[in-house]
Amino acid sequence: MSIAVEAPDEVDRALADAVRAVEHGADMVEWRIDALAECEDALRHARRLVHGSPVPCIVTVRGAREGGEWRGNDADRLSFLEALCTADGEPAPTYVDFELADMQRSANLRQKLELCVAHPGQVRTVGTRLILSAHDFEGRPPALLRQWAAMAESDACAVAKVAWRARSVRDNVEAFELLRTRTKPAIALCMGEAGLMSRVLAPKFGAFLTFAHAGNDSDAHRAAANAAGTAPGQVSVQEMVDLYGFRRIGPATRVFGVIGWPVGHSRSPQVHNEWFRRDGRDAVYVPIPVPPEYEHFKATVAELLAFAPLDFRGASVTLPHKENLVRFVREQGGLVDALAARIGAANTLLVEPGGALRCTNTDASAAVDALCDGMGIERSALREKRIAVLGAGGVARAVAAGLADEGARVVVFNRNHDRAQRMCAELTQGTSGSATGCGALEGRIVAGRSSELGCGCFHAFVNCTPVGMAGGPEPDGSPLPDDVVLDDTVTVMDTVYAPRETPLIREARSRGARTVDGWAMFMKQAERQYALWNTD
Repeated sequence: MSIAVEAPDEVDRALADAVRAVEHGADMVEWRIDALAECEDALRHARRLVHGSPVPCIVTVRGAREGGEWRGNDADRLSFLEALCTADGEPAPTYVDFELADMQRSANLRQKLELCVAHPGQVRTVGTRLILSAHDFEGRPPALLRQWAAMAESDACAVAKVAWRARSVRDNVEAFELLRTRTKPAIALCMGEAGLMSRVLAPKFGAFLTFAHAGNDSDAHRAAANAAGTAPGQVSVQEMVDLYGFRRIGPATRVFGVIGWPVGHSRSPQVHNEWFRRDGRDAVYVPIPVPPEYEHFKATVAELLAFAPLDFRGASVTLPHKENLVRFVREQGGLVDALAARIGAANTLLVEPGGALRCTNTDASAAVDALCDGMGIERSALREKRIAVLGAGGVARAVAAGLADEGARVVVFNRNHDRAQRMCAELTQGTSGSATGCGALEGRIVAGRSSELGCGCFHAFVNCTPVGMAGGPEPDGSPLPDDVVLDDTVTVMDTVYAPRETPLIREARSRGARTVDGWAMFMKQAERQYALWNTD
């Protein structure tokens, strides 16, 4: 875990944070004392941190050139570290972290650094070892491979460390490749949301360690500092250990994930990782943020599949990529099951043991079951029920097809009426790219205009748009106009599940309508996905 300590009055709280983080599973602490090192009597305060550390510690005084708060000159910084590491009878850190670029700035700086740490040529008794590091907060450093080689060649370097802001999820693969080529203990991390995979899967590729923040506490200032961590993309120690099962991850761990944009709101990692743990499966499930364009989806999934050591075995696919998944699997020569082909959208990617791809849709049946439960009816009672489906994306396609298959009359509403018409035509006439159409549904799925939403003739409304979703474009919005009559004869279902009570669900409930929150459908479709992944 990494804890920033900016001033002397933060030392006691920082030590308490470290104790709590160790209780949650941390086994090493990094003291980031960039600003503290410039305070009066800094050496005494730093020794308090080292002495009071509940586990072995790293001390880092990061220079401003690589994202730190130290504003002094490098010679003074190294003099501080030397005094901390070499004083007789005083506690010394297990490691210090220092930047490769600053070490290479001059022979004098390199010599001063070598005086601080243990290495084959050291003439003094020094127990502290060196983490030699390089960081780029803008993107992949152009000199990454040269930096990696220089760290490997340095006798003073006990642990090589590189960290850069991920441009995309694909950067994680290069971090894993670096770890596979290491010649000494090493750390390779990608920062930012797209780099989470590199942190969670560090033990799969033999990394020396990964970084997490300590977690929150009751003090608002301290809570904010802890939650921010010391680098973009850090999660808490508790999340790393309890949510992702960090201690159980190894070379044979299979990797699953949820692909979407945005994806930070997804509860799929909590659900699937808990099921993996419950069933003793050597697998982990991670968020995989991929921008909306098909080119991003194709490039990302193709690279994850091509990197065999990752053992990428499948994914949940959510907005806005459900149609992209069908296209991708077709292009790769994989199998698109009949329902997904007819809908033109899939939410589940399966990678068979031999590498063959398959995609399916578990949304349709999950939505039907969830709505029937909410309406208090059997599936057979859907026949001739009139249901408004809001949206024209992948979720709406699945919901509309699933309900129409059961005999319901579905009217699709979308801000872009032409898009709604195209979707209805594709579902009923088979123009979505599937091998066969479904003439039996013709007339059961039609496009409506927004003025018709308030006609009073619908038994149920199903929101399949991201309106109301935390982190989405309209988190406080509702897809239903105010003039739509809602009472105890109507059921309102939302496919958005984060938050569980969306503005739509809250409003519908307050007006007496039956409601079905998105969690019901989410859990049903997740159970079906898990069963499919559990067949190998």
